[in-house]
Amino acid sequence: MFRITPEIPEDLDEVEYLYDLAFAPGRFALSSYRLRDRVGNISELSLVARDKYEILAGAIRFWPVRIGQAGHAALLLGPVAVHPTRQGEGLGSLLISEALARATGMGWSRVILIGDEPYYQRYGFQRDTAENLRFPPPTNPARLLAKALTNIAFDGVSGMIRKWDQKK
Repeated sequence: MFRITPEIPEDLDEVEYLYDLAFAPGRFALSSYRLRDRVGNISELSLVARDKYEILAGAIRFWPVRIGQAGHAALLLGPVAVHPTRQGEGLGSLLISEALARATGMGWSRVILIGDEPYYQRYGFQRDTAENLRFPPPTNPARLLAKALTNIAFDGVSGMIRKWDQKK
Protein backbone atom coordinates (compact mmCIF):
# COMPACT_ATOMS: atom_id res chain seq x y z
CA MET A 1 0.00 0.00 0.00
CA PHE A 2 1.39 3.36 -1.05
CA ARG A 3 0.26 6.89 -0.39
CA ILE A 4 0.70 9.10 -3.45
CA THR A 5 0.87 12.86 -2.93
CA PRO A 6 2.27 15.85 -4.78
CA GLU A 7 5.94 16.41 -4.09
CA ILE A 8 6.52 19.19 -1.55
CA PRO A 9 9.74 21.12 -0.79
CA GLU A 10 10.41 18.88 2.23
CA ASP A 11 10.62 15.89 -0.14
CA LEU A 12 13.38 17.41 -2.29
CA ASP A 13 16.45 15.83 -0.68
CA GLU A 14 14.91 12.36 -0.59
CA VAL A 15 13.65 12.61 -4.17
CA GLU A 16 17.02 13.81 -5.48
CA TYR A 17 18.75 10.97 -3.61
CA LEU A 18 16.34 8.48 -5.20
CA TYR A 19 17.01 9.88 -8.68
CA ASP A 20 20.78 9.72 -8.05
CA LEU A 21 20.38 6.12 -6.90
CA ALA A 22 18.31 5.19 -9.95
CA PHE A 23 20.12 7.18 -12.63
CA ALA A 24 23.50 8.23 -11.16
CA PRO A 25 24.56 11.87 -10.87
CA GLY A 26 25.53 11.85 -14.57
CA ARG A 27 21.82 12.23 -15.32
CA PHE A 28 22.31 16.00 -15.35
CA ALA A 29 24.31 15.72 -18.58
CA LEU A 30 21.30 14.39 -20.51
CA SER A 31 19.67 16.70 -23.05
CA SER A 32 16.35 16.45 -21.22
CA TYR A 33 17.93 18.23 -18.25
CA ARG A 34 18.73 21.22 -20.45
CA LEU A 35 15.01 21.54 -21.13
CA ARG A 36 14.36 21.48 -17.37
CA ASP A 37 17.11 23.94 -16.41
CA ARG A 38 15.59 26.96 -14.60
CA VAL A 39 12.07 25.78 -15.45
CA GLY A 40 9.80 24.72 -12.60
CA ASN A 41 8.25 21.30 -12.68
CA ILE A 42 4.46 20.94 -12.71
CA SER A 43 3.89 20.62 -8.99
CA GLU A 44 0.44 19.01 -9.27
CA LEU A 45 1.92 16.25 -11.47
CA SER A 46 5.21 15.74 -9.66
CA LEU A 47 4.28 12.98 -7.27
CA VAL A 48 5.90 10.94 -4.53
CA ALA A 49 4.89 7.54 -3.23
CA ARG A 50 5.49 6.62 0.40
CA ASP A 51 4.90 3.32 2.12
CA LYS A 52 3.06 2.82 5.40
CA TYR A 53 6.23 3.80 7.28
CA GLU A 54 6.46 7.08 5.29
CA ILE A 55 9.59 5.87 3.49
CA LEU A 56 9.96 7.27 -0.02
CA ALA A 57 9.43 4.43 -2.47
CA GLY A 58 9.03 6.26 -5.78
CA ALA A 59 8.77 9.61 -7.51
CA ILE A 60 7.76 11.09 -10.84
CA ARG A 61 8.08 14.58 -12.28
CA PHE A 62 6.64 16.43 -15.26
CA TRP A 63 7.93 19.60 -16.90
CA PRO A 64 6.34 21.98 -19.39
CA VAL A 65 7.96 22.20 -22.83
CA ARG A 66 7.11 23.75 -26.18
CA ILE A 67 7.05 22.08 -29.58
CA GLY A 68 8.01 23.70 -32.86
CA GLN A 69 7.82 27.27 -34.08
CA ALA A 70 4.18 27.50 -33.01
CA GLY A 71 5.16 26.76 -29.42
CA HIS A 72 2.59 24.04 -28.77
CA ALA A 73 2.45 23.25 -25.06
CA ALA A 74 3.35 19.73 -23.94
CA LEU A 75 4.48 17.84 -20.88
CA LEU A 76 7.87 16.17 -20.60
CA LEU A 77 7.54 13.08 -18.41
CA GLY A 78 10.53 12.26 -16.31
CA PRO A 79 12.29 11.27 -14.44
CA VAL A 80 10.31 8.49 -12.85
CA ALA A 81 12.07 6.22 -10.37
CA VAL A 82 11.26 3.47 -7.91
CA HIS A 83 13.61 2.56 -5.08
CA PRO A 84 15.45 -0.67 -5.94
CA THR A 85 13.98 -2.42 -2.90
CA ARG A 86 10.43 -1.65 -4.12
CA GLN A 87 10.80 -2.55 -7.80
CA GLY A 88 8.49 -5.19 -9.19
CA GLU A 89 5.56 -4.09 -7.01
CA GLY A 90 3.80 -2.05 -9.73
CA LEU A 91 4.71 1.29 -8.19
CA GLY A 92 6.16 2.78 -11.40
CA SER A 93 2.96 1.89 -13.21
CA LEU A 94 0.87 3.37 -10.42
CA LEU A 95 2.82 6.66 -10.50
CA ILE A 96 2.66 6.97 -14.29
CA SER A 97 -1.05 6.11 -14.50
CA GLU A 98 -1.99 8.46 -11.66
CA ALA A 99 0.05 11.34 -13.07
CA LEU A 100 -1.36 10.90 -16.59
CA ALA A 101 -4.90 10.88 -15.22
CA ARG A 102 -4.17 14.09 -13.32
CA ALA A 103 -2.61 15.67 -16.43
CA THR A 104 -5.73 14.89 -18.44
CA GLY A 105 -7.90 16.36 -15.69
CA MET A 106 -5.80 19.53 -15.72
CA GLY A 107 -6.39 19.98 -19.46
CA TRP A 108 -2.98 18.98 -20.82
CA SER A 109 -3.23 17.36 -24.25
CA ARG A 110 0.30 16.14 -25.10
CA VAL A 111 3.00 14.20 -23.25
CA ILE A 112 6.45 13.28 -24.51
CA LEU A 113 9.32 11.32 -23.00
CA ILE A 114 12.64 9.72 -23.78
CA GLY A 115 12.41 6.02 -23.01
CA ASP A 116 11.97 2.44 -24.13
CA GLU A 117 8.86 1.96 -26.24
CA PRO A 118 8.33 -1.67 -25.13
CA TYR A 119 7.90 -0.42 -21.55
CA TYR A 120 5.99 2.81 -22.14
CA GLN A 121 3.62 1.56 -24.85
CA ARG A 122 1.42 0.04 -22.13
CA TYR A 123 0.56 3.66 -21.17
CA GLY A 124 -0.13 4.65 -24.78
CA PHE A 125 3.27 6.15 -25.65
CA GLN A 126 4.38 5.48 -29.20
CA ARG A 127 7.25 6.38 -31.47
CA ASP A 128 4.78 6.86 -34.34
CA THR A 129 3.01 9.64 -32.44
CA ALA A 130 6.36 11.43 -32.09
CA GLU A 131 7.49 10.93 -35.69
CA ASN A 132 7.22 14.66 -36.54
CA LEU A 133 8.99 15.77 -33.37
CA ARG A 134 12.68 16.33 -32.76
CA PHE A 135 14.50 16.30 -29.43
CA PRO A 136 17.70 18.25 -28.77
CA PRO A 137 20.83 16.17 -29.24
CA PRO A 138 22.40 14.04 -28.11
CA THR A 139 19.29 11.89 -28.04
CA ASN A 140 18.50 8.69 -29.89
CA PRO A 141 15.43 9.63 -32.00
CA ALA A 142 14.05 6.10 -31.62
CA ARG A 143 13.62 6.75 -27.89
CA LEU A 144 11.44 9.84 -28.37
CA LEU A 145 7.89 8.75 -27.55
CA ALA A 146 4.63 10.67 -27.33
CA LYS A 147 1.10 10.19 -26.06
CA ALA A 148 -1.95 12.21 -27.05
CA LEU A 149 -4.29 12.90 -24.15
CA THR A 150 -6.94 14.18 -26.58
CA ASN A 151 -7.90 12.85 -30.01
CA ILE A 152 -6.26 15.58 -32.07
CA ALA A 153 -3.43 16.60 -29.74
CA PHE A 154 -0.65 16.08 -32.28
CA ASP A 155 -2.51 17.09 -35.45
CA GLY A 156 -0.32 19.68 -37.16
CA VAL A 157 2.25 19.60 -34.35
CA SER A 158 5.85 19.20 -35.46
CA GLY A 159 9.34 20.47 -34.85
CA MET A 160 11.95 20.76 -32.16
CA ILE A 161 11.04 20.29 -28.51
CA ARG A 162 12.35 23.27 -26.57
CA LYS A 163 12.36 24.93 -23.19
CA TRP A 164 9.10 26.29 -21.83
CA ASP A 165 10.49 29.73 -21.19
CA GLN A 166 11.29 30.33 -24.83
CA LYS A 167 8.65 32.50 -26.46
CA LYS A 168 6.10 30.93 -28.74
